[in-house]
Amino acid sequence: MIELRTPTQIEQMRPAGRFVADVITALSEAADVGVNLLELDALAHRMITERGAESCYLDYHPSFGASPFGKVLCTSVNDAVLHGLPHDYVLQDGDLLSVDFAASVDGWVSDSAYSMVVGTPRQEDLDLIEVTDRALAAGIAAAVDGNRIGDISHAIATVAREADLKINVQFGGHGVGRTMHGDPHIPNDGRPGRGFQLRPGLVIAIEPWFLHTTDEIYTDADGWTLRSADGSRGAHMEHTVAVTADGPLVLTARD
Repeated sequence: MIELRTPTQIEQMRPAGRFVADVITALSEAADVGVNLLELDALAHRMITERGAESCYLDYHPSFGASPFGKVLCTSVNDAVLHGLPHDYVLQDGDLLSVDFAASVDGWVSDSAYSMVVGTPRQEDLDLIEVTDRALAAGIAAAVDGNRIGDISHAIATVAREADLKINVQFGGHGVGRTMHGDPHIPNDGRPGRGFQLRPGLVIAIEPWFLHTTDEIYTDADGWTLRSADGSRGAHMEHTVAVTADGPLVLTARD
């Protein structure tokens, strides 16, 4: 069921968006060569506790997960692109790290993801991150009253295809509100003018993710982490966005 929020409710969602943005910023500043993924998860957990927020991940157990997630943060490294389960791994020079974080504040959820390179970057990784970020911006720009879900999907896919990237549509954007994942599903490819018509009050997570040379993924032995089928690296960007009469409002915008 697709739910529309009132202007008052969207205002009530702002603290959750601000908090998620602050955690993503803190994680991007803490991530470095020599830092353990478990340290990043502990940082996010500490910030949740200090804020009095609630994790959306700890007990999360959808059909595609082997067990309850058990951590508060997704950390995907190199050939991992989504749902990376934090584990005892120390970041190495040149690692491409994606962090994905969602939390509830006062009963409202926001969700955001960000990719970065720690240490010495490879140009192809920087290019992939830049394309993914531009695809996110294009998707957000299409999230306006009167457009349709397909317009967001098409805008994302256009940026990807211009960069000769393949597109996987198994996982994508989604509705956000009282829970982390709701309707509608927003694939990262689609036909313009198709799907649910966007109206003020719709709150969605828009999240392009791409791999260097493939659109095929598999699930790691941990039952969660999604990796590229050919070992190529991935990037993932995400914001929670409200459709308003004045245009898209990015609730998880970082300063």
